Amino acid sequence: MKALVAVKRVVDANVKVRVKPDNSGVDLTNVKMSINPFCEIAVEEAVRLKEKGTVSEIIVVSIGPKEAQEQIRSAMALGADRGILVEANDNELGALEVAKILKGIVEQEQPELVLLGKQAIDDDSNQVGQMLGALLGAGQGTFASVVKVEGTKVQVTREIDGGLQTVELNTPAIITTDLRLNEPRYAALPNIMKARKKPLDIKSPADYGVATGTKLKTIKVEAPAERKAGVQVKSVDELVEKLKNEAKVI
Repeated sequence: MKALVAVKRVVDANVKVRVKPDNSGVDLTNVKMSINPFCEIAVEEAVRLKEKGTVSEIIVVSIGPKEAQEQIRSAMALGADRGILVEANDNELGALEVAKILKGIVEQEQPELVLLGKQAIDDDSNQVGQMLGALLGAGQGTFASVVKVEGTKVQVTREIDGGLQTVELNTPAIITTDLRLNEPRYAALPNIMKARKKPLDIKSPADYGVATGTKLKTIKVEAPAERKAGVQVKSVDELVEKLKNEAKVI
């Protein structure tokens, strides 16, 4: 069984982002970039399935600038076998364009499992997995917290409002991973060195018949408003009075 894992290059989750002075976007100058945390969970799940003998090959894919090779190598260090980078300008890519490119890769590679993070922490779109499932006409298990593969069937326990839901999918299946699915491992130094020698193909959107250029336009980016310091109160009555008259929450 072959697994395809899509990863996105984003600002590291531990970095405090800065907005550009003209509010046109986030300032990425000298900022540490990493694999999107949800995508890292998808890589980890694929590696665990490979360790169980369920998956025989893991292909990691990223769509973005040439610098995304670093994130692909990181995924290889975690256990992926080979990588594909589709070079494109991030500003020309929307969720639909990414899904179309992934569709072309899936049709070429013919994986039984396609794993993606449920969303990226930079735009929180939560769209690519669902769009890919629709384009391929494949079953999808979104917000996965448990994945079990039995032959050509995949059982996915997914988080929904008010509880959990288990769905059974035929392969090829699209799975988008949630935080509770697993905890990604750290790459060992020998594996980091081995990852440098693993094959990495460079492609373009045109290779998959996709024209870049999104219809979405960023109008303005603003930093969150500064939070005011809290106030200590001396009694329950004073607390109730402030909640009622100042905060207006009761």
